[in-house]
Amino acid sequence: MSQWKPCKRKDFIRRLRALGFDGPYSGAKHHFMTYEQNRLSVPSNTEYSVPQLRMMLREVEAIIGVAVSSDEWNTL
Repeated sequence: MSQWKPCKRKDFIRRLRALGFDGPYSGAKHHFMTYEQNRLSVPSNTEYSVPQLRMMLREVEAIIGVAVSSDEWNTL
């Protein structure tokens, strides 16, 4: 099992698209991406730390209903 690594915003968005998300779209303070009827805020940081990435991926897992392992995330 590989370790979690910090992720650039551009790579995070690309990987979310691979999971079926659309966007990003402009919002009030943050951009957001959609999956069916759900929204996920995408912070404007240029790079996400491992704790921030894990927090956002827990939201993604709740939205899509599938757990995302570090190995799967790194291969997207």
